[in-house]
Amino acid sequence: MRAVLQRVSQASCKVDGNITGQIGTGFLVLLGIEDADTEDDLQWLAQKITGMRIFSDENGLMNKALADVDGNILLISQFTLFAQTKKGNRPSFIKAAKPDKAIPLYEQMAKTLDALTGKKTAAGIFGADMKVSLTNDGPVTIIMDTKDRDF
Repeated sequence: MRAVLQRVSQASCKVDGNITGQIGTGFLVLLGIEDADTEDDLQWLAQKITGMRIFSDENGLMNKALADVDGNILLISQFTLFAQTKKGNRPSFIKAAKPDKAIPLYEQMAKTLDALTGKKTAAGIFGADMKVSLTNDGPVTIIMDTKDRDF
C-alpha cells in the first residue's frame, strides 16, 4: 500500500457535483493498493497515518498528532500511485490492485481509521471521477509505502 498524506486546513471531494466527503483541519490521504497488499499492510499503514505527528505545537515544531488537533481524515482511492513510468510516456498501472481486491481493502482502511480516530472518515467513491480540492497546510506532504517498513 502506498499513501500520500497531506496536512490540510480543509479538503473536499465531489462526484458529479455532489460532495461525498469534506473535512476541516486534518489529513487528506490518497491511498493506492496493489495486488501484494495484505491486512497486515493495512493495519501498519493505518497506525502510521493516525500516529503521524506533523501538526505544529505552540513552538511551531511538528509534534502534534491528528488527535491532538481534533483533526479528521478524507480518504481517497488513488490507483495511479502505482504508475510505472520507466518505458514510454503512457504510464502502466499493472501493479495496482483490481477492484475485486482493492475495494474491500479500501473500505476496510476507512473502518480501521474510524476505529483508531473515534471519528467517521470522510471519503471519495472508489473508481469514480472525483474532483478533490484542498488547502495544503504548510505545505506538508508525506509519502508512505508499506514495502519500505522494517519488519
